[in-house]
Amino acid sequence: MAHATDTKSTQTTRRDFLMLATGAAGAVGLGAVVVPLVSQLAPDAQTVAAGAPIDVDLAPIAEGQAIKLFWRGKLIFVRHRTKKEIDEARSVDVATLPDPQTDQSRVKEGHDQYLVVYGSCTHLGCVPLGNNPGDNKGDYDGWFCPCHGSHYDSSGRIRRGPAPLNLPVPPYAFSTDSKIRIG
Repeated sequence: MAHATDTKSTQTTRRDFLMLATGAAGAVGLGAVVVPLVSQLAPDAQTVAAGAPIDVDLAPIAEGQAIKLFWRGKLIFVRHRTKKEIDEARSVDVATLPDPQTDQSRVKEGHDQYLVVYGSCTHLGCVPLGNNPGDNKGDYDGWFCPCHGSHYDSSGRIRRGPAPLNLPVPPYAFSTDSKIRIG
């Protein structure tokens, strides 16, 4: 009888091995199907990056210069304003503005020289001029929308024309004195 027990013991071991091997092969096969399916459901890197905050180094922006960049598919103007532009923006009687806002409410305290606004005219979404040397900055040293004649001042506030609102300020914060994070 000892011989019969040995045979039965060996068969059980083989059966267990075959079950284990079949289960492992099935798990690998299932993983080969599920992993690509799940990764396909996740957003791609471009979509993730489009909504992610962006860091901007302000050091290369010379006084009086502005740069354009994109965040979440929208144009952003970052302008390093001159003392003259800041003084002009602050000397305006806010009550005379179509969309009354003080210059101080449109910049971060202690960083008055940097203005960050969306670069889309609030009338029909055109891109105003005023970022490049030689651009028509309108009558108020800011931006001018040549499509319909809206004039913005150096604080991005509407001063004249059909645009109903100021250029909006996106959410941003200073991470250092020369770097901001938009978003």
